[in-house]
Amino acid sequence: MEYTQLGRTGLKVSRLVLGTMNFGPQTDEADSHSIMDAALDAGINFFDTANVYGWGENKGRTETIIGNWFAKGGDRRDRVVLATKVYGNMGADGPAWPNHDKLSALNIRRAVDASLKRLQTDHIDVYQFHHVDRNTPFEEIWQAIDVLVQQGKVLYVGSSNFPGYKIAQANEVAARRGGTIGLVSEQCLYNLAERRAEMEVIPAAQDYGLGVIPWSPLHGGLLGGVLKKEVEGGRRAGGRAADSLANAAVRDQIQAYEDLLDKHGLAPGEVALAWLLTRPGVTGPIVGPRTAEQLASAVRAVELELSEEVLTGLDEIFPGPGPSPEAFAW
Repeated sequence: MEYTQLGRTGLKVSRLVLGTMNFGPQTDEADSHSIMDAALDAGINFFDTANVYGWGENKGRTETIIGNWFAKGGDRRDRVVLATKVYGNMGADGPAWPNHDKLSALNIRRAVDASLKRLQTDHIDVYQFHHVDRNTPFEEIWQAIDVLVQQGKVLYVGSSNFPGYKIAQANEVAARRGGTIGLVSEQCLYNLAERRAEMEVIPAAQDYGLGVIPWSPLHGGLLGGVLKKEVEGGRRAGGRAADSLANAAVRDQIQAYEDLLDKHGLAPGEVALAWLLTRPGVTGPIVGPRTAEQLASAVRAVELELSEEVLTGLDEIFPGPGPSPEAFAW
């Protein structure tokens, strides 16, 4: 496994991030524990979760599964850089009770204590804002975070799904207040098929020293060899991937992608991850394996070197937006 600094911090994290969103809804607790053990064995030390994972009436279930794994001991907690998120409504389905969601100081205080209890730990290494809260000023948010840092409950803070201007706004307010280093990471939707983050989000992250953590690196399975699996009678595309393939132009694009990689004897899912690891500013993509086999495939991507011919071919199939502001101004 390779390691890098998380943004401008001194924190060393693996080039792959273990995503845990499937733990609970799709992967039972025993298998989830086995995957986390396998991740540590492979050298992955950066684990990502969120307080709402588990979803619906099982919100918080994923954090509980991770907490039970930490409780097994064996230095599991000490070896993990733990990231979780705050924003979503943790109450029963339906409208949130006032102050039971988003980023008010009150909800941040409530949410962090609840996450710590479920995770069976005394601190969160990277506490991430899961979404922009348009109603809470960053002065209030940073004041709440300062208290958590002083209490030792939170070490670093990151964002998720922030536009570039909000990254700038958050860190400018942090700089004016002093006493906090501001955001150190941004978790955003970024992959070969979805490159809009290159226009604003990634440049802002680079300028402010944030590590970029792409989520959905296979774009809902679309970049994981979905057409070949259909032909071979394997798992058919579902959800967002199936919806995308209903578009003939997208289907042709994915076919060209799979044909290119088949020509070079490369596995589509591994190439999609390896490509992200070549992108400027990227710390490491989040991989969300449902099985140990899927984890092993993701780990192979770290050692995969893509030739210039392959990289050029990928850019031809999935052209990025180009530099900002030229991409939308000229």
